[in-house]
Amino acid sequence: MYRNPKMSLEDAPLNSFHKKLTAYSSAAPFLDGYVLSIIGVIMLQLTHALKLGVLQQGLIAAAPLFGMFLGGFVGGLFTDKLGRKVLYLLVLVALAAFSLAQFWVTTAWELVILRLLLGVAIGADHPLATSLLAEFLPKKQRGSLLASLVMMWFVGAGAAYIIGEIILRVGGDEAWRWALASAAVPGALFLIMRAGTPESPRWLLSKGRYAEADLVIKRVYGEDWSIQNLPEKQPEKAVSVRSLFHSAYGKRIFFVSVFWTCSIVPQFAVYAFAPTILQAMGLTGEMASYGSVAITLMFVIGCFLAVKLVNPLGRRKLLIHSFLWSGLSLLLLGVFPQGPAMLTLLLFGAYAVFIGGAQVLQYVYPNELFPTIIRGSAVGLVTSLSRIGAAIGTYLVPMSLSSFGIVHTMYAAVGISVIGLWVTVAMAPETRAMDLHHAGSVNDDERKSKVAYRSDVSSR
Repeated sequence: MYRNPKMSLEDAPLNSFHKKLTAYSSAAPFLDGYVLSIIGVIMLQLTHALKLGVLQQGLIAAAPLFGMFLGGFVGGLFTDKLGRKVLYLLVLVALAAFSLAQFWVTTAWELVILRLLLGVAIGADHPLATSLLAEFLPKKQRGSLLASLVMMWFVGAGAAYIIGEIILRVGGDEAWRWALASAAVPGALFLIMRAGTPESPRWLLSKGRYAEADLVIKRVYGEDWSIQNLPEKQPEKAVSVRSLFHSAYGKRIFFVSVFWTCSIVPQFAVYAFAPTILQAMGLTGEMASYGSVAITLMFVIGCFLAVKLVNPLGRRKLLIHSFLWSGLSLLLLGVFPQGPAMLTLLLFGAYAVFIGGAQVLQYVYPNELFPTIIRGSAVGLVTSLSRIGAAIGTYLVPMSLSSFGIVHTMYAAVGISVIGLWVTVAMAPETRAMDLHHAGSVNDDERKSKVAYRSDVSSR
């Protein structure tokens, strides 16, 4: 039976294609976690083999972050101009090639350049993979499935630690080469899985390519569905990339960039320097090591719980509660810097769980708040800006600990969380009941957000 053309494609049931696309799109966070973490496993052997100085060690570790900063925005621009499908495959070809090339490096600068290029490829994959996924997902599952991608960062990091340690034990003096090149394996596997992925029908429609969009819809959803079932019945009004920096879109860029940065600075600091911070608070030896593992596990649990709450609680409330309770946990850590070991671990664990809401919304809000025609560029821009937060959280924490001490470092983290909370309360919209077209529209968006939210609540 033919579908009613008034029925939105976003009300279609979740099918196997959506589930596979979610798995394929997890390459960006997985490889992000893998590439950033594998260097920590082999840094000692790498330093000895290439005779690295302190500056060179820092550059090798930081290069992917700088690359992601460049790749995020540039990749977003290209995915809006050339389509999601083209770069969806090309970035993984580049990533596998750059990873493999690390095996033959002979100098620190060769490795810095290759890891910079790796970061560019990973950064470019963030906006195009999440944009493509968001443009296919049904409304009811969009938030939870986009949010679930965040957990893949920790899966990638965990895989890097496990695989890196195995390679170090069996690889001898050249193990560091095999460990660095090992990122080519998951890159190639994701490339194989992504082969044959269709172009986004929303992007095709935005370019006026109606027939191609219709064919993709019928392939994914069945012959009963057509372009008439898209909320966008015609190409969107042209929007320049410059509009991201002013007017209503500028406000959205500001909101997403600030909340993302305010969530990622303390998060990266706690995750990267958990042993150092725990030792500064009186936990030494095995307690610091076990505590670091436990905190990592709590980050994953926090993300998992947030994925389950992103629809029942809503985006806005989830983000408010995330900043409120994670900030309170950091405040108590500052008030009781030399408290009992279990209290310290409990508060760090509480922070890791509560920040999960802000973490998972880093993939949800950017993809919902911008129209198809500039979605990739917008997601790429905020992804790039988030790398600045990651760099700040990673490289200023040891300086803060040595110069100002643990108490003031925790209070600084609380201040960052308060800024995130304030911006969320002032600017965060509720988009859980809105289709992607209306969520990305800036025409009377406050009224639409409130109406959609009220109707969603009344229907529950």
